[in-house]
Amino acid sequence: MVQVPSAQVPGVYHRRIGDIVVTALSDGYLDGTVEVMQNIAPADATRMLTDRFRPGRRTSVNCYLVHAAGRLALIETGSGDYLQPTVGKLQQNLKAAGVNPADIETVILTHMHPDHSAGLTNPRTGEKFFPNAELVVHENELRHWQDDGAMGRADERARTLYFQCAREQVAPYHNRTRTFADAVEVFPGVTSVPLHGHTPGHCGYMIASGGQSLLIWGDIIHVPEVQVPRPEVTMAFDTDPQQAAATRKRTFDRVATDRQLIAGMHVHFPGFAHLVRQDDGYLMLPEPWDQAFGG
Repeated sequence: MVQVPSAQVPGVYHRRIGDIVVTALSDGYLDGTVEVMQNIAPADATRMLTDRFRPGRRTSVNCYLVHAAGRLALIETGSGDYLQPTVGKLQQNLKAAGVNPADIETVILTHMHPDHSAGLTNPRTGEKFFPNAELVVHENELRHWQDDGAMGRADERARTLYFQCAREQVAPYHNRTRTFADAVEVFPGVTSVPLHGHTPGHCGYMIASGGQSLLIWGDIIHVPEVQVPRPEVTMAFDTDPQQAAATRKRTFDRVATDRQLIAGMHVHFPGFAHLVRQDDGYLMLPEPWDQAFGG
């Protein structure tokens, strides 16, 4: 008797950038309402999603391994146990990719929202999920999420899910944390690209090798179906919505002009794509699956 599949295949996808191998790992997805989108009427957002065959606001959560110079880094750690049961899949996909978390020597964060940094530490035991890793993050992130005044001004949900989560997740790495302020090489072939607005220290990372490059742009977008054609649309959880929108428009212009390959934490898995201009806006073109894996 033929056995019917009962589970999806692992969320793992490899992409070569010159001599560097980038592996996309799915942490899962988050479902939410359109009401968190700003500068757009909920009915318009719903219509745009429906027109693109999306039943609602479903957000992919992606992480990326970087194999470079015989070393291994991880960009983002996913959601851990803090959010919906549809996320927190990073560890099982690391296993599927044949990667031992103890072999990851550097964990790099684009920022410290819980769908990016909440997979650093087991909140029940305080145990590091990446016991041998150095944590790398923009200095503004640590400063902001450790700011008691900013925490006091936040609502209860943000205090718990953003400030408290960030603090308890990074605490075990306090003696192995490296911060930066500008564009610097944070790992062989990986250079930070400050893209502030979504959070005070939000960054992307440019991966370059052998004349090829990939910009992992973090949270430049959360809802591709809406924010690519309407880059003025912001999110309720943007720390500075006006700056986030300006950064998005500037980044869109740059990657379209340069024909730059991008990857994003909330671009539908595996998250590799190009952006082109269309009429007065932009169109995202997901990169086709490369079965040859650069061969």
